[in-house]
Amino acid sequence: MSLEVRTITASEYPDWTRAVDTGFLRSSAVPDEVLAGRLANIDLDRTRGVFDGGRCVGTFRSFAQELTVVGGARLAADAVTNVSVSPTHRRRGLLGRMMDADLTAAKERGDALATLIAAEYRIYGRYGFGPAAWMTEWEIDVPRTGLDPRWRGPEDGGRIDMVDAADVREFGPALYERFRARQPGAVTRDDRFWRTSTGQLPERGPFVPPFWAVYRSPAGEIEGLVTYTADERWGDGKQPLNTVSVRGMIALHPAAEHALWRFLCSIDWVTTVRTGHRAPDDLLPQFFPDPRAARIVTQADFLWVRLLDVVRALEARTYPVTAGLVLDVQDKTGLAAGRFRLDTSPTGASCAPTTESADLTLDVRELGALYLGDESALRLAALGTVREERPRAAAVAESLFRTPRRPWCPDVF
Repeated sequence: MSLEVRTITASEYPDWTRAVDTGFLRSSAVPDEVLAGRLANIDLDRTRGVFDGGRCVGTFRSFAQELTVVGGARLAADAVTNVSVSPTHRRRGLLGRMMDADLTAAKERGDALATLIAAEYRIYGRYGFGPAAWMTEWEIDVPRTGLDPRWRGPEDGGRIDMVDAADVREFGPALYERFRARQPGAVTRDDRFWRTSTGQLPERGPFVPPFWAVYRSPAGEIEGLVTYTADERWGDGKQPLNTVSVRGMIALHPAAEHALWRFLCSIDWVTTVRTGHRAPDDLLPQFFPDPRAARIVTQADFLWVRLLDVVRALEARTYPVTAGLVLDVQDKTGLAAGRFRLDTSPTGASCAPTTESADLTLDVRELGALYLGDESALRLAALGTVREERPRAAAVAESLFRTPRRPWCPDVF
């Protein structure tokens, strides 16, 4: 029987969700009220399935997103998620068919690029995505930090306050918008994010409220938020050995971030703090008298980017130097293929198709890896995935694309 790839209907959504859970090895059923809430928040025109005899065996969904790029501009992105193929139907080109249909529609819609969080590394480079932002997680041995256990609050005159879910829903969106305006790699958080993360909108399983704490500036303005949970562990000698696990932290400046980490490390009974996903060049370890107290436990690629409109994408970000570079972009789908001249200065950039000889030849996946400033053009040239057509072209690309601080995406989607 032939396999049908198409968008789904509302009545097919429960079967589509079952197929997602099959692909991600989740066996528990999703309650009807959760299904209804999810269905109300997805675009069926961007939700695809593979059907075999009426049963869904592959899934793919995208949604509208904004990505903050270098310099603070926000670009319309096609955010890809819920990608799965059932184990009975692997290696038949089904993901390729769904991906081609979605990216073609995104290009026609006017999205400048596509984004995703890759569960597996080897899959998405085939479709033009490159790892554009990484993440790191630390485990902090609190007694080893060298911090003063008598800490009473921020040294800058600010304060830390506990808040509840209703408070977070009220101030959280505006705080996050201020944060993402200055953070390359940050993406949109919609109303569903805030309702789900604070327990207002039901998800799979019962909601267990975390703790929320905010940093207030000396003027009383909220400039940082941390969400965390804690376990209950005691040693044999009746000594508390509790671990705090951070679900998320956003801070508008280093002082707010420092104060929130200092607060977490000052909580009675806590001997270990797990930081959750942070930027790979986070300031965190250097906040402590002994930075070795923070041990890296996870470091991996996270946000992947795929350019669809090279001209718009390259003109949207900023560059630190004045230079010109002709890029020959390879793309087997044709969506972003072409030769483009990029002229930059600290005050702006222009990009246009050209017939000039190329300075640098690269696949669209490498351009995606370079785009947010994290990857090194010199490194890619050394690896052979970027080819210099003119001497020192990779060095010019390095000076244009690389950023002093690394991009970071704080959200899974």
